[in-house]
Amino acid sequence: MLAGENLLRNAKTIAVVGLSSSRWRPSYGVSEYMQSAGYRIVPVNPNESEVLGEKAFATLDEVPGTVDIVNIFRQPRFVPEIVDAAIRIGAKGIWMQEGVVHDEAAQKARAAGLEVVMDRCILKEHRRMVVSG
Repeated sequence: MLAGENLLRNAKTIAVVGLSSSRWRPSYGVSEYMQSAGYRIVPVNPNESEVLGEKAFATLDEVPGTVDIVNIFRQPRFVPEIVDAAIRIGAKGIWMQEGVVHDEAAQKARAAGLEVVMDRCILKEHRRMVVSG
């Protein structure tokens, strides 16, 4: 099984940190695709009130209910605090989008029992593993 495949097959809710309401932003297009594939998308961005018809939250700690995957569309320097929040809320996995790499934070997440995918696009991996696999 490829990294992230188990996460994608079992997840229902994806909190997207850095999700923007700007249609031209990668976070929007990727999240719109994942929503159309049946996942519940929870926007996490203090500058948004609603994205893709879902209420946005300023931080992960404010998100009610269960979060399966925390999908990160932020610069690597913000990853450690996001990972800490993901651990606090009991997320099952961290998904760092292409270009987002933070080895120390990834190790911390794994040590806390979270599955970690780093520097990979969740949309591309979903198409490859779940749709065509």
